[in-house]
Amino acid sequence: MTINATLLGQAISFFIFVMFCMKFVWPPLIGALRERQATIAEGLAAAEQSAQAQEVAQAEADKMLGEAKTQASEIVSQAQRRHNEIVDEAKQNAIVESDRIKSTAQTEIDQEVVSARESLRKQVSVVAVAGAEKILQREVDANAHAAILDDLIAKI
Repeated sequence: MTINATLLGQAISFFIFVMFCMKFVWPPLIGALRERQATIAEGLAAAEQSAQAQEVAQAEADKMLGEAKTQASEIVSQAQRRHNEIVDEAKQNAIVESDRIKSTAQTEIDQEVVSARESLRKQVSVVAVAGAEKILQREVDANAHAAILDDLIAKI
């Protein structure tokens, strides 16, 4: 019976140990495990929310980037159009200025031509008068007149 009494003593000791553990050890361990489980669940939920928020933010960033690219291309297009307008305007101004300079130059040339013609007419009339004086002062000789006319032609 000593084996039975030992066995019975061990069983009673074990039962007391289990009761002690159930009363004093298990509740703090179970509480810590539940607390840890709740913390992990909250962390996973926060990670899931963060992932969703990141997806939303990434979609918003992509949308804003697309809008910025569209606006940038529009600004570049407007700048190109304005550049072309400025170049065309400068060309038109250059053509107008060129035409004005040409017309001014043509007017000056025409005035110079008229002035030169007037001057030439005066010189021709002076030479003709001088030639007529020479013809009238000399005797009437065909050879003498030919020489004067040749001289007159040379002067003109």
